[in-house]
Amino acid sequence: MNPYLDDYSFGLCARFYHKYYHDETPRSLLLGINPGRFGSGTTGISFTDPVKLDKICGIENTFAKKTELSADFIYRMIGKFGGPDEFYRRYFISAVSPLGFTREGKNINYYDDKKLETAVTPFIVDSIKKILSLGIRREKCFCIGEGKNAAFLKKLNAEHHWFKEIMPLSHPRFIMQYKRKSVERYVGEYLRVLSGSATRV
Repeated sequence: MNPYLDDYSFGLCARFYHKYYHDETPRSLLLGINPGRFGSGTTGISFTDPVKLDKICGIENTFAKKTELSADFIYRMIGKFGGPDEFYRRYFISAVSPLGFTREGKNINYYDDKKLETAVTPFIVDSIKKILSLGIRREKCFCIGEGKNAAFLKKLNAEHHWFKEIMPLSHPRFIMQYKRKSVERYVGEYLRVLSGSATRV
């Protein structure tokens, strides 16, 4: 999935990134796995579905107003942080692979297929290098996904020395699907882990 090839999606991305990132403030990085069909696979903006883009970020769009579980959690957390203006002033969210993948109409992760993982690794390395060139703080990288995503990112970091530390966080999809009764606890955990990473400005 590459929403950036679509002129309309690309235009919405330009509006979003100009609104929240048109400055030279260094930010801490959060990296998810790869886009899903109903979130950034559509909007091009990590963990942001068409509903959140419109109702929370104030960027109207004509996409079908489908929500995504991961976006539901992330924007609940962002709301507790103080809203998108406060959050995006301090953090940049992307994914280990900024492009998504499907098989038989369903999302798959880059690490679900060893051949796919091997094939996309050079692209992933290049993508992370480009993200770092935007002025990302190097003390910590927050990895959204505690299992295979964190293991893969830690392996790459050991080779390339991008960050002093990789800090895993539970993935929102897992939380919303299997730990829904504990969502507020996980939101609190995100805020606790992130709290020391970015200087308040």
